[in-house]
Amino acid sequence: MASSTLFESVALRDRYRRVYSAEPRIFRAPGRVNIIGEHTDYNDGFVMPAAIALYTRVAVHHRAMGCITAQSENLGQRAFIDFDEPNPAPRHDWSDYVRGVALAIRSSGRSLEGANLLIQGNVPIGSGLSSSASLEVATALALLGVSGLELSRTEIARLCQSAENNFVGAKTGIMDQFTSCHGREGHALFLDCRSLEYHYIPIPRNAGLLVCNTMVRHSLASGEYNLRRQQCSEGVRLLSTVLPEISSLRDVSRSALDEHRELLDETIYRRCLHVVNENNRVTKAGIALLDGALKAAGELMNASHESLRGDYEVSCPELDLMVNLARDCPGVFGARMTGGGFGGCIVCLIDKAKANQIARAVTDGYKAHTGIVCETYFCPTADGADEELI
Repeated sequence: MASSTLFESVALRDRYRRVYSAEPRIFRAPGRVNIIGEHTDYNDGFVMPAAIALYTRVAVHHRAMGCITAQSENLGQRAFIDFDEPNPAPRHDWSDYVRGVALAIRSSGRSLEGANLLIQGNVPIGSGLSSSASLEVATALALLGVSGLELSRTEIARLCQSAENNFVGAKTGIMDQFTSCHGREGHALFLDCRSLEYHYIPIPRNAGLLVCNTMVRHSLASGEYNLRRQQCSEGVRLLSTVLPEISSLRDVSRSALDEHRELLDETIYRRCLHVVNENNRVTKAGIALLDGALKAAGELMNASHESLRGDYEVSCPELDLMVNLARDCPGVFGARMTGGGFGGCIVCLIDKAKANQIARAVTDGYKAHTGIVCETYFCPTADGADEELI
């Protein structure tokens, strides 16, 4: 365990002792950055994310009563979750992720023990780095651990996705939770979101991932995300009238899409076009990284951003500006928005020896154009979620 990670875990343990007068176990789950493969996960497609060394930690100890007390260190707020509450409803705050995970585990037929939770995280919220999935997975591990239950990492990812889909109300794919569970240090994760088959792709030693945060989050993001899902579903419905074998855009080739373009209006066509092309880009980018062809991988990331901007229409002026600033820097192989869109972060594949110069150039250029002081994170890749032993 790195010294900074050890320090944070010891500090959380000591705070837990003061708050709950008990000795906790501590579970940790990383955030993730998606290198390429955006808005393909909920279309049964391919993605290539990496877990990153930014974490949510949950300290936990058994509670005698059948309920959960959860306290957020970051927000200074406490939530109470009663297992016997009839018809629990979302409260539209951070506690929904904890409550949703508890409900998902119990709905799967497993019995949970009562627990006191103390939660602390350093994954930036609303940045596209999956702070929600990190919280869900760390919470699931903590609740399962204190209840003496063991599940596979894939089962945990599925339960956490169910919590976000069915209780929180965000219709996300499984990529975020799966990456938080299965990440491997030094590697990207090539994931088939239909079969959940995956393999690890080493990131060349001279390369790294730099994430730059626009510090903006436009209010239309959530509604537009769900609209894009509906548009993709409508594309599948229309195309299936002539391609009965398809069940998602994953099954549609570029040639078939163009052959039957007349079935789709222009907006639906462009949404489908992005997904079909993006799946192809993910496959090509995985091969490029395996070959150490960083320039080729970067060009595919650039093409992904242009497709997200023009065909899927989920970028925004701040993201486009930041991408262009990054691409102008020596040592940047490629740059693109990452996450749902309309703000949040970009991810850059870089020569890691030039990380500081690139971060400074992007920060200075972005402030000069917008007046906003952005944040940058050089993101070492990380192993997936686990218990911390200190």
